[in-house]
Formats: sequence, C-alpha cells, structure tokens
Amino acid sequence: MNRVPGDTENAHSSSVESCPSLRDVHSINPTQLMARIESYEGREKKGISDVRRTFCLFVTFDLLFITLLWIIELNVKGGIETTLAKEVLQYDYSSSYFDIFLLAVFRFKVLILAYAMCRLRHWWAIAFTTAVTSAFLLAKVIISQLFSQGAFGYVLPIISFILAWIETWFLDFKVLPQEAEEENRFLIAQDASERAALLHSGVLSDGQFYSPPESVAGN
Repeated sequence: MNRVPGDTENAHSSSVESCPSLRDVHSINPTQLMARIESYEGREKKGISDVRRTFCLFVTFDLLFITLLWIIELNVKGGIETTLAKEVLQYDYSSSYFDIFLLAVFRFKVLILAYAMCRLRHWWAIAFTTAVTSAFLLAKVIISQLFSQGAFGYVLPIISFILAWIETWFLDFKVLPQEAEEENRFLIAQDASERAALLHSGVLSDGQFYSPPESVAGN
C-alpha cells in the first residue's frame, strides 16, 4: 500500500521531466527545418541549381573551345576566308573539319534545351548526344584522311570525343545525384516540420499538470 503513492510521484516526476525536453526539441527543430525549407525554396526560385549551372557552362565551353580550334585550323591552312570557303562551300567529308564544328553546335543546342530550358532530370538527352558524337567521330576517323593533314587531324576529333564523355560523366555522376539528394532532403525536412508542428500543438503546458492531494495511509 505504501508503494502506490511513491510510484505515483515517480511517474508524475518523470512525466514532468520529459515534457520540457519535448518542448525544447519542438522549439528548436521547427526553426531549423523551416530554415532548410526556405533555403531550398530559394534555390528553386533561381530556376536552376548551382551544379546544373556549372554543367551548362561546361557545355558552352565545349562549343567555344571547338570553335576556337577550328578557327586556328582555318588560319593554319592559309587564311580564314580561303579555307572557310573550301571547307564549307566545297565540303568534303574526308578532309573537312566543318562537320566537327557542327557536331559541337548540335551538342550545345540539345543539351542547353534539355537541361537548361526544359530542366530535364533524365540522362536520355546526354546519352543521345554522346552516342551520336562517338559514332560520327569514329566513322570519320576510320573513313576520312584527317591523320594525313597534320596535328589538327588528331586534336579536333580527340578533343571533341573527350569533351562529350566528360559532359556525360558530369551529368550522370554529379548533377542528377546531387539534385535528387537535395530534393530528398527537402521532402524529409518538410515532413519532419509538419510532424513537429502537430506534436508541438499537442504538448501539454505546465499548468495542465497537477498532482492529487496525498491521501492518508489506509484510506
């Protein structure tokens, strides 16, 4: 009989001690969670993530670098106007570098349209451009006579091939996984914030806890 009041007091004291800890958790965590949610929504308002913007810059660099190499090749062969007319107007698959430049333009347009304007979250567009680039360059190297035209016969196809595969690696291993991880974090934080708000509304205040008057032993 004497144990019942003691057990009641212990249960009461443990419940009172646990209540402040719950209040402390819900007074801190919702703020942190809301800060994370607001930061994610702020990034969404930008329209494009930082890692995707870096990818688009690299795609632009791909086009500009191939264009620069092609212009240098035109100058080396005897002047831009003369060589440009020869490679464009008198296009020859076996000796012209104009198609490699068009290949870079093709990659730029498809990738910027897919991943910058449409914000695609799938790898099919980069897989298509890389497959087309690889097949075309392999066929051109095997069939054409580029290797007999000096250093540019090696440089332009190899650089174009490497840049296309770097873009594929960067998108598949950096852009898409990082964006998926950030989205999962946002969903988890949002769900935790909603649960914390529900639990916080149900936590009892100190005034709602009371202890019954002690009864006389034996009554």
